[in-house]
Amino acid sequence: MPCRALGRLPALKGKRFYDRLFTPRVTLWQLLFQRFHPDHTLDAALSDARAGGGLTQNSPASWFPTQPPPAAMPASGSRRSFWPLQGRQITKLSSATRWHGRVITLLDGSTVRLRPYGRMAKEFPPQRNQHQQPYWCLVRVVVSFCARSGAALDCALGSMRVSEQVLAGQIILATTAQSLFMEDRNFGVFRIAQAARQAGQAVLLRLTDARARKLLGRALRPGDHPVHWSPTRQDQLPPEASREPVTGRLLVVQLHRKGFRSQRLCLFTTLPDTTDFALPELVRLYGQRWPIELNLRYLKAQMDLAQLEAKSPDQARKEWLAGWLAYNLIRAAQLCAALHKGIAPLTLSFSAVRRRLEDWLRQFGRTPRQARARWTTALIQMGRCRLPRRRKPRPNEPRAQRHLRLPYAPLYGSRATARKHLNKYASKS
Repeated sequence: MPCRALGRLPALKGKRFYDRLFTPRVTLWQLLFQRFHPDHTLDAALSDARAGGGLTQNSPASWFPTQPPPAAMPASGSRRSFWPLQGRQITKLSSATRWHGRVITLLDGSTVRLRPYGRMAKEFPPQRNQHQQPYWCLVRVVVSFCARSGAALDCALGSMRVSEQVLAGQIILATTAQSLFMEDRNFGVFRIAQAARQAGQAVLLRLTDARARKLLGRALRPGDHPVHWSPTRQDQLPPEASREPVTGRLLVVQLHRKGFRSQRLCLFTTLPDTTDFALPELVRLYGQRWPIELNLRYLKAQMDLAQLEAKSPDQARKEWLAGWLAYNLIRAAQLCAALHKGIAPLTLSFSAVRRRLEDWLRQFGRTPRQARARWTTALIQMGRCRLPRRRKPRPNEPRAQRHLRLPYAPLYGSRATARKHLNKYASKS
Protein backbone atom coordinates (compact mmCIF):
# COMPACT_ATOMS: atom_id res chain seq x y z
CA MET A 1 0.00 0.00 0.00
CA PRO A 2 1.46 3.41 -0.89
CA CYS A 3 2.51 5.26 2.25
CA ARG A 4 1.05 8.53 1.02
CA ALA A 5 -2.41 6.94 0.95
CA LEU A 6 -2.56 7.06 4.76
CA GLY A 7 -2.23 10.83 4.81
CA ARG A 8 -5.19 11.23 2.46
CA LEU A 9 -7.68 9.87 4.97
CA PRO A 10 -10.11 12.58 6.17
CA ALA A 11 -9.60 11.46 9.79
CA LEU A 12 -5.91 12.43 9.60
CA LYS A 13 -6.46 16.11 8.77
CA GLY A 14 -4.61 18.64 10.87
CA LYS A 15 -1.40 18.45 12.89
CA ARG A 16 -2.91 17.98 16.34
CA PHE A 17 -3.58 14.31 15.57
CA TYR A 18 0.15 13.76 14.98
CA ASP A 19 1.21 15.33 18.29
CA ARG A 20 0.14 12.21 20.19
CA LEU A 21 2.21 9.26 21.31
CA PHE A 22 0.08 6.85 19.28
CA THR A 23 0.37 8.43 15.85
CA PRO A 24 -1.62 7.01 12.90
CA ARG A 25 1.30 4.80 11.84
CA VAL A 26 1.73 3.38 15.36
CA THR A 27 -2.01 2.84 15.78
CA LEU A 28 -2.31 1.05 12.43
CA TRP A 29 0.65 -1.18 13.18
CA GLN A 30 -0.75 -2.13 16.60
CA LEU A 31 -4.08 -3.04 14.99
CA LEU A 32 -2.21 -5.31 12.57
CA PHE A 33 -0.07 -6.63 15.44
CA GLN A 34 -3.23 -7.77 17.24
CA ARG A 35 -4.15 -9.92 14.22
CA PHE A 36 -0.68 -11.44 13.78
CA HIS A 37 -0.07 -12.04 17.50
CA PRO A 38 -1.91 -15.00 19.10
CA ASP A 39 -2.86 -12.73 22.03
CA HIS A 40 -5.35 -10.20 20.62
CA THR A 41 -5.84 -8.25 23.85
CA LEU A 42 -5.16 -4.53 24.19
CA ASP A 43 -2.74 -5.25 27.02
CA ALA A 44 -0.56 -7.31 24.63
CA ALA A 45 -0.55 -4.44 22.09
CA LEU A 46 0.43 -1.93 24.81
CA SER A 47 3.14 -4.26 26.05
CA ASP A 48 4.55 -4.45 22.51
CA ALA A 49 4.40 -0.66 22.20
CA ARG A 50 6.25 -0.19 25.51
CA ALA A 51 8.91 -2.61 24.26
CA GLY A 52 9.43 -0.43 21.19
CA GLY A 53 7.14 -2.11 18.68
CA GLY A 54 5.80 0.45 16.23
CA LEU A 55 8.02 3.15 17.75
CA THR A 56 11.61 2.24 16.82
CA GLN A 57 13.45 2.99 13.59
CA ASN A 58 13.57 -0.66 12.52
CA SER A 59 9.87 -1.36 13.16
CA PRO A 60 7.16 -1.62 10.49
CA ALA A 61 5.50 1.57 11.72
CA SER A 62 8.59 3.59 10.77
CA TRP A 63 7.82 2.78 7.14
CA PHE A 64 4.69 4.94 7.29
CA PRO A 65 4.84 8.76 6.89
CA THR A 66 5.00 10.83 10.07
CA GLN A 67 3.16 13.75 8.44
CA PRO A 68 0.39 13.74 5.85
CA PRO A 69 1.52 14.69 2.33
CA PRO A 70 0.61 18.14 1.03
CA ALA A 71 -1.74 16.63 -1.56
CA ALA A 72 -5.37 17.64 -1.32
CA MET A 73 -7.63 15.48 0.78
CA PRO A 74 -10.13 13.41 -1.22
CA ALA A 75 -13.83 13.99 -1.11
CA SER A 76 -16.22 12.44 1.37
CA GLY A 77 -16.58 8.70 1.06
CA SER A 78 -12.85 8.27 0.42
CA ARG A 79 -12.60 6.06 3.49
CA ARG A 80 -14.80 3.57 1.63
CA SER A 81 -12.40 3.63 -1.34
CA PHE A 82 -9.21 3.59 0.77
CA TRP A 83 -9.38 0.00 1.97
CA PRO A 84 -9.69 -1.64 -1.50
CA LEU A 85 -6.48 0.18 -2.50
CA GLN A 86 -4.37 -2.55 -0.90
CA GLY A 87 -6.08 -5.29 -2.91
CA ARG A 88 -5.66 -3.35 -6.16
CA GLN A 89 -1.95 -2.88 -5.46
CA ILE A 90 -1.56 -6.65 -4.98
CA THR A 91 -3.23 -7.44 -8.31
CA LYS A 92 -0.82 -5.02 -10.02
CA LEU A 93 2.24 -6.96 -8.83
CA SER A 94 1.89 -9.50 -11.64
CA SER A 95 -0.05 -9.89 -14.87
CA ALA A 96 -0.73 -13.49 -13.80
CA THR A 97 -3.52 -12.17 -11.56
CA ARG A 98 -5.53 -11.18 -14.66
CA TRP A 99 -7.42 -13.14 -17.29
CA HIS A 100 -7.73 -11.44 -20.69
CA GLY A 101 -7.03 -8.11 -18.99
CA ARG A 102 -9.70 -8.62 -16.29
CA VAL A 103 -9.38 -9.40 -12.61
CA ILE A 104 -11.38 -12.54 -11.87
CA THR A 105 -13.34 -11.48 -8.78
CA LEU A 106 -15.10 -14.02 -6.57
CA LEU A 107 -17.93 -12.97 -4.26
CA ASP A 108 -19.24 -14.81 -1.23
CA GLY A 109 -20.78 -14.00 2.12
CA SER A 110 -20.55 -15.10 5.75
CA THR A 111 -21.40 -13.92 9.26
CA VAL A 112 -19.37 -12.64 12.22
CA ARG A 113 -20.38 -12.88 15.88
CA LEU A 114 -20.40 -9.91 18.30
CA ARG A 115 -21.30 -9.55 21.95
CA PRO A 116 -24.35 -7.31 22.64
CA TYR A 117 -22.45 -4.39 24.18
CA GLY A 118 -23.96 -0.89 24.09
CA ARG A 119 -25.46 -0.02 20.72
CA MET A 120 -24.34 -3.29 19.16
CA ALA A 121 -27.75 -4.98 19.42
CA LYS A 122 -29.45 -2.00 17.76
CA GLU A 123 -27.14 -1.84 14.75
CA PHE A 124 -26.52 -5.59 14.42
CA PRO A 125 -29.57 -7.22 16.05
CA PRO A 126 -29.50 -10.96 16.84
CA GLN A 127 -31.48 -13.41 14.73
CA ARG A 128 -34.59 -14.25 16.73
CA ASN A 129 -36.60 -17.45 16.56
CA GLN A 130 -39.84 -18.70 18.10
CA HIS A 131 -38.11 -20.60 20.89
CA GLN A 132 -35.72 -18.23 22.67
CA GLN A 133 -33.96 -14.89 22.61
CA PRO A 134 -30.45 -15.37 21.19
CA TYR A 135 -27.41 -13.78 22.78
CA TRP A 136 -24.99 -13.17 19.90
CA CYS A 137 -25.25 -10.22 17.53
CA LEU A 138 -24.50 -11.09 13.91
CA VAL A 139 -22.84 -9.06 11.16
CA ARG A 140 -23.41 -10.06 7.57
CA VAL A 141 -20.19 -9.82 5.57
CA VAL A 142 -19.69 -10.08 1.79
CA VAL A 143 -16.09 -10.17 0.55
CA SER A 144 -14.67 -10.09 -2.97
CA PHE A 145 -11.45 -12.05 -3.62
CA CYS A 146 -9.02 -12.22 -6.52
CA ALA A 147 -9.26 -15.76 -7.90
CA ARG A 148 -5.59 -15.94 -8.94
CA SER A 149 -3.87 -14.46 -5.84
CA GLY A 150 -6.49 -14.93 -3.11
CA ALA A 151 -6.23 -11.25 -2.06
CA ALA A 152 -9.31 -9.61 -0.56
CA LEU A 153 -10.29 -6.79 -2.92
CA ASP A 154 -13.27 -5.26 -1.13
CA CYS A 155 -15.88 -6.02 1.51
CA ALA A 156 -19.26 -4.77 2.66
CA LEU A 157 -20.75 -5.12 6.13
CA GLY A 158 -24.36 -4.88 7.27
CA SER A 159 -26.94 -6.30 9.63
CA MET A 160 -28.79 -9.54 8.98
CA ARG A 161 -31.69 -7.46 7.67
CA VAL A 162 -29.58 -6.59 4.61
CA SER A 163 -29.29 -9.38 2.06
CA GLU A 164 -26.03 -10.64 0.61
CA GLN A 165 -27.21 -9.58 -2.84
CA VAL A 166 -27.56 -5.94 -1.71
CA LEU A 167 -24.06 -5.94 -0.19
CA ALA A 168 -22.62 -7.61 -3.29
CA GLY A 169 -24.23 -4.92 -5.44
CA GLN A 170 -22.46 -2.25 -3.37
CA ILE A 171 -19.10 -3.92 -4.00
CA ILE A 172 -19.73 -4.23 -7.74
CA LEU A 173 -20.76 -0.58 -8.08
CA ALA A 174 -17.66 0.55 -6.16
CA THR A 175 -15.24 -1.49 -8.31
CA THR A 176 -13.14 0.58 -10.73
CA ALA A 177 -10.73 -2.02 -12.16
CA GLN A 178 -11.85 -4.05 -15.16
CA SER A 179 -13.21 -7.22 -13.57
CA LEU A 180 -15.16 -10.40 -14.21
CA PHE A 181 -17.43 -11.19 -11.27
CA MET A 182 -17.93 -14.91 -10.80
CA GLU A 183 -20.58 -16.01 -8.30
CA ASP A 184 -22.64 -19.04 -7.30
CA ARG A 185 -26.40 -19.61 -7.40
CA ASN A 186 -27.05 -17.43 -4.34
CA PHE A 187 -25.97 -14.39 -6.38
CA GLY A 188 -27.45 -15.54 -9.69
CA VAL A 189 -30.23 -12.93 -9.68
CA PHE A 190 -31.10 -10.00 -11.93
CA ARG A 191 -29.97 -7.45 -9.33
CA ILE A 192 -26.35 -8.59 -9.64
CA ALA A 193 -26.40 -8.60 -13.43
CA GLN A 194 -27.94 -5.12 -13.49
CA ALA A 195 -25.36 -3.74 -11.01
CA ALA A 196 -22.53 -5.14 -13.16
CA ARG A 197 -24.00 -3.53 -16.27
CA GLN A 198 -24.29 -0.20 -14.45
CA ALA A 199 -20.65 -0.45 -13.33
CA GLY A 200 -19.43 -1.52 -16.77
CA GLN A 201 -18.26 -4.93 -15.50
CA ALA A 202 -18.76 -8.47 -16.80
CA VAL A 203 -20.34 -11.35 -14.87
CA LEU A 204 -20.29 -15.14 -14.93
CA LEU A 205 -23.19 -16.24 -12.72
CA ARG A 206 -24.46 -19.68 -11.94
CA LEU A 207 -28.26 -19.97 -12.08
CA THR A 208 -30.64 -22.46 -10.60
CA ASP A 209 -32.26 -24.82 -13.10
CA ALA A 210 -35.67 -23.20 -12.53
CA ARG A 211 -34.35 -19.68 -13.14
CA ALA A 212 -32.39 -20.79 -16.22
CA ARG A 213 -35.43 -22.57 -17.63
CA LYS A 214 -37.58 -19.47 -17.10
CA LEU A 215 -34.91 -17.25 -18.67
CA LEU A 216 -34.61 -19.48 -21.73
CA GLY A 217 -38.38 -19.90 -22.09
CA ARG A 218 -38.21 -23.61 -22.88
CA ALA A 219 -36.69 -26.87 -21.70
CA LEU A 220 -32.98 -26.72 -20.99
CA ARG A 221 -30.67 -28.21 -23.58
CA PRO A 222 -26.86 -28.20 -23.60
CA GLY A 223 -25.41 -25.36 -25.65
CA ASP A 224 -24.76 -21.62 -25.85
CA HIS A 225 -28.04 -19.66 -26.03
CA PRO A 226 -28.33 -15.84 -26.48
CA VAL A 227 -30.88 -14.43 -24.04
CA HIS A 228 -32.30 -11.14 -22.78
CA TRP A 229 -32.75 -11.16 -19.00
CA SER A 230 -35.69 -9.02 -17.85
CA PRO A 231 -36.59 -8.41 -14.16
CA THR A 232 -39.68 -10.01 -12.65
CA ARG A 233 -41.95 -8.84 -9.85
CA GLN A 234 -39.93 -10.83 -7.36
CA ASP A 235 -36.65 -9.09 -8.29
CA GLN A 236 -35.95 -6.40 -5.69
CA LEU A 237 -34.19 -3.43 -7.31
CA PRO A 238 -33.27 -0.03 -5.90
CA PRO A 239 -35.50 2.81 -7.16
CA GLU A 240 -32.72 4.34 -9.27
CA ALA A 241 -31.81 1.06 -10.98
CA SER A 242 -32.64 0.52 -14.64
CA ARG A 243 -35.16 -2.19 -15.45
CA GLU A 244 -33.98 -2.63 -19.02
CA PRO A 245 -33.19 -6.24 -20.01
CA VAL A 246 -29.58 -7.42 -19.68
CA THR A 247 -28.27 -9.02 -22.86
CA GLY A 248 -26.07 -12.06 -22.39
CA ARG A 249 -25.56 -15.75 -22.98
CA LEU A 250 -27.01 -18.76 -21.17
CA LEU A 251 -24.51 -21.61 -21.08
CA VAL A 252 -25.92 -25.07 -20.35
CA VAL A 253 -23.58 -28.02 -20.01
CA GLN A 254 -23.92 -31.53 -18.58
CA LEU A 255 -20.88 -32.43 -16.49
CA HIS A 256 -19.75 -36.05 -16.19
CA ARG A 257 -17.09 -37.21 -13.75
CA LYS A 258 -16.07 -40.77 -13.12
CA GLY A 259 -17.44 -42.02 -9.80
CA PHE A 260 -19.89 -39.11 -9.42
CA ARG A 261 -23.40 -38.36 -10.56
CA SER A 262 -23.77 -36.24 -13.68
CA GLN A 263 -24.56 -32.60 -12.94
CA ARG A 264 -26.15 -29.85 -14.99
CA LEU A 265 -24.40 -26.48 -14.93
CA CYS A 266 -26.27 -23.34 -15.99
CA LEU A 267 -24.20 -20.17 -16.35
CA PHE A 268 -25.16 -16.64 -17.40
CA THR A 269 -22.47 -14.34 -18.75
CA THR A 270 -22.32 -10.93 -20.37
CA LEU A 271 -19.03 -11.75 -22.14
CA PRO A 272 -19.26 -11.69 -25.96
CA ASP A 273 -19.51 -14.90 -27.97
CA THR A 274 -15.92 -15.05 -29.24
CA THR A 275 -13.17 -17.65 -29.37
CA ASP A 276 -11.58 -16.34 -26.16
CA PHE A 277 -14.87 -16.68 -24.28
CA ALA A 278 -16.11 -19.98 -25.69
CA LEU A 279 -18.33 -22.28 -23.61
CA PRO A 280 -15.60 -24.84 -22.64
CA GLU A 281 -13.25 -22.04 -21.55
CA LEU A 282 -15.90 -20.39 -19.33
CA VAL A 283 -16.87 -23.73 -17.78
CA ARG A 284 -13.21 -24.40 -16.97
CA LEU A 285 -12.91 -20.87 -15.56
CA TYR A 286 -15.93 -21.35 -13.30
CA GLY A 287 -14.16 -24.34 -11.78
CA GLN A 288 -11.73 -21.86 -10.18
CA ARG A 289 -14.48 -20.50 -7.91
CA TRP A 290 -13.93 -23.11 -5.17
CA PRO A 291 -10.91 -21.41 -3.47
CA ILE A 292 -13.17 -18.63 -2.19
CA GLU A 293 -14.48 -21.07 0.42
CA LEU A 294 -10.91 -21.55 1.64
CA ASN A 295 -10.26 -17.79 1.55
CA LEU A 296 -13.21 -17.12 3.85
CA ARG A 297 -11.99 -19.86 6.18
CA TYR A 298 -8.50 -18.33 6.30
CA LEU A 299 -9.97 -14.89 6.91
CA LYS A 300 -12.12 -16.07 9.82
CA ALA A 301 -10.03 -18.89 11.31
CA GLN A 302 -6.41 -17.93 10.59
CA MET A 303 -6.97 -14.22 11.31
CA ASP A 304 -9.38 -15.07 14.16
CA LEU A 305 -12.22 -12.90 12.84
CA ALA A 306 -15.11 -15.32 13.40
CA GLN A 307 -15.90 -13.52 16.67
CA LEU A 308 -14.96 -9.93 17.45
CA GLU A 309 -14.64 -8.60 21.00
CA ALA A 310 -15.24 -4.93 20.16
CA LYS A 311 -17.73 -3.03 22.32
CA SER A 312 -19.08 -0.61 19.71
CA PRO A 313 -20.17 -0.97 16.06
CA ASP A 314 -17.49 1.46 14.85
CA GLN A 315 -14.75 -0.41 16.69
CA ALA A 316 -16.05 -3.71 15.31
CA ARG A 317 -15.68 -2.39 11.77
CA LYS A 318 -12.13 -1.22 12.52
CA GLU A 319 -11.23 -4.59 13.99
CA TRP A 320 -12.58 -6.39 10.94
CA LEU A 321 -10.76 -4.08 8.51
CA ALA A 322 -7.50 -4.46 10.45
CA GLY A 323 -7.78 -8.23 10.14
CA TRP A 324 -8.55 -7.81 6.45
CA LEU A 325 -5.37 -5.72 5.95
CA ALA A 326 -3.29 -8.30 7.85
CA TYR A 327 -4.75 -11.08 5.66
CA ASN A 328 -3.79 -9.15 2.54
CA LEU A 329 -0.22 -8.69 3.81
CA ILE A 330 0.09 -12.47 3.92
CA ARG A 331 -1.41 -12.80 0.43
CA ALA A 332 1.00 -10.16 -0.89
CA ALA A 333 3.96 -12.02 0.60
CA GLN A 334 2.61 -15.27 -0.85
CA LEU A 335 2.35 -13.70 -4.32
CA CYS A 336 5.89 -12.26 -4.09
CA ALA A 337 7.27 -15.65 -3.03
CA ALA A 338 5.42 -17.36 -5.89
CA LEU A 339 6.79 -14.87 -8.42
CA HIS A 340 10.30 -15.35 -6.98
CA LYS A 341 9.90 -19.13 -7.33
CA GLY A 342 8.05 -19.03 -10.66
CA ILE A 343 4.95 -20.92 -9.46
CA ALA A 344 1.26 -20.20 -8.94
CA PRO A 345 0.49 -18.32 -5.67
CA LEU A 346 -2.28 -20.68 -4.54
CA THR A 347 0.09 -23.66 -4.61
CA LEU A 348 1.72 -22.28 -1.44
CA SER A 349 0.40 -22.96 2.04
CA PHE A 350 -1.30 -19.89 3.56
CA SER A 351 -0.54 -20.86 7.17
CA ALA A 352 3.11 -21.70 6.42
CA VAL A 353 3.65 -18.40 4.60
CA ARG A 354 2.05 -16.60 7.52
CA ARG A 355 4.48 -18.14 10.02
CA ARG A 356 7.50 -17.09 7.97
CA LEU A 357 6.11 -13.59 7.49
CA GLU A 358 5.60 -13.26 11.25
CA ASP A 359 9.20 -14.38 11.81
CA TRP A 360 10.42 -11.72 9.39
CA LEU A 361 8.31 -9.03 11.07
CA ARG A 362 9.88 -9.90 14.43
CA GLN A 363 13.45 -9.74 13.09
CA PHE A 364 13.87 -6.41 11.35
CA GLY A 365 17.33 -5.26 10.32
CA ARG A 366 18.76 -2.03 11.63
CA THR A 367 19.26 -0.67 8.12
CA PRO A 368 17.12 -0.88 4.97
CA ARG A 369 19.86 -2.99 3.34
CA GLN A 370 19.68 -5.61 6.10
CA ALA A 371 15.88 -5.58 5.95
CA ARG A 372 15.95 -6.23 2.19
CA ALA A 373 18.49 -9.02 2.63
CA ARG A 374 16.33 -10.72 5.23
CA TRP A 375 13.28 -10.21 3.00
CA THR A 376 15.00 -12.09 0.16
CA THR A 377 15.78 -14.94 2.55
CA ALA A 378 12.16 -14.90 3.76
CA LEU A 379 10.92 -15.12 0.14
CA ILE A 380 13.08 -18.19 -0.46
CA GLN A 381 11.71 -19.85 2.67
CA MET A 382 8.11 -19.00 1.69
CA GLY A 383 8.66 -20.41 -1.80
CA ARG A 384 9.40 -23.81 -0.25
CA CYS A 385 6.00 -23.93 1.50
CA ARG A 386 4.31 -25.97 -1.23
CA LEU A 387 1.01 -27.63 -0.53
CA PRO A 388 1.34 -31.43 -0.45
CA ARG A 389 0.23 -33.49 -3.41
CA ARG A 390 -1.92 -36.27 -2.07
CA ARG A 391 -1.29 -39.59 -3.77
CA LYS A 392 -4.36 -41.23 -2.26
CA PRO A 393 -7.85 -39.70 -2.11
CA ARG A 394 -8.83 -38.43 1.28
CA PRO A 395 -11.51 -40.51 3.02
CA ASN A 396 -14.96 -39.08 3.56
CA GLU A 397 -15.32 -37.54 7.01
CA PRO A 398 -18.59 -36.90 8.86
CA ARG A 399 -19.54 -33.23 9.22
CA ALA A 400 -19.62 -33.53 13.00
CA GLN A 401 -17.54 -32.29 15.87
CA ARG A 402 -16.56 -34.01 19.10
CA HIS A 403 -17.14 -31.83 22.17
CA LEU A 404 -16.13 -32.45 25.75
CA ARG A 405 -19.07 -32.96 28.07
CA LEU A 406 -19.61 -29.97 30.34
CA PRO A 407 -21.61 -30.08 33.57
CA TYR A 408 -23.31 -26.76 32.79
CA ALA A 409 -26.44 -26.12 30.78
CA PRO A 410 -26.23 -23.70 27.83
CA LEU A 411 -26.92 -20.05 28.68
CA TYR A 412 -29.73 -18.42 26.70
CA GLY A 413 -30.58 -14.74 26.87
CA SER A 414 -28.65 -12.16 28.87
CA ARG A 415 -26.63 -12.84 31.99
CA ALA A 416 -28.62 -10.18 33.86
CA THR A 417 -31.83 -12.16 33.33
CA ALA A 418 -30.12 -15.41 34.34
CA ARG A 419 -28.77 -13.67 37.46
CA LYS A 420 -32.29 -12.54 38.42
CA HIS A 421 -33.60 -16.09 38.09
CA LEU A 422 -30.71 -17.37 40.20
CA ASN A 423 -31.37 -14.79 42.94
CA LYS A 424 -35.08 -15.57 42.81
CA TYR A 425 -34.55 -19.30 43.41
CA ALA A 426 -31.89 -18.58 46.04
CA SER A 427 -34.29 -16.36 48.03
CA LYS A 428 -36.96 -19.11 47.99
CA SER A 429 -34.57 -21.69 49.34
